[in-house]
Amino acid sequence: MGSESDRAVMSKAEEVLKEAGAGYEIYVSSAHRDPDGTRVLVSGAAERGIKVIIAGAGMSAALPGFCASYTSLPVIGVPISSSSLAGIDALLSIAQMPPGVPVATVAVDGAQNAAHLALRILRLISE
Repeated sequence: MGSESDRAVMSKAEEVLKEAGAGYEIYVSSAHRDPDGTRVLVSGAAERGIKVIIAGAGMSAALPGFCASYTSLPVIGVPISSSSLAGIDALLSIAQMPPGVPVATVAVDGAQNAAHLALRILRLISE
């Protein structure tokens, strides 16, 4: 997640993953405040055994696209309603990625569905 304030929304994804018995890692890492640290975290994800990234962010919502630009892993973006635009700004930012930088996008504050989608992707790649 891009900010500690995103934790309340993103904890819904954690609940789904925990209930399913899936392994996961949780980080607060900002594409704006710590781009180098975020790049290192994302670019090393596959080596740590990560198969799917769920990235939650509000307002400009740069984190999901930033992640997708540094990995070939599937990235699921969760737009978070942290601004006066009720998350519509984040939704549009995540959904409008340029060609070659794919990010699956769920509903505003849709962390639960992001986790369900991640689990479906994991089932496909483990078959």
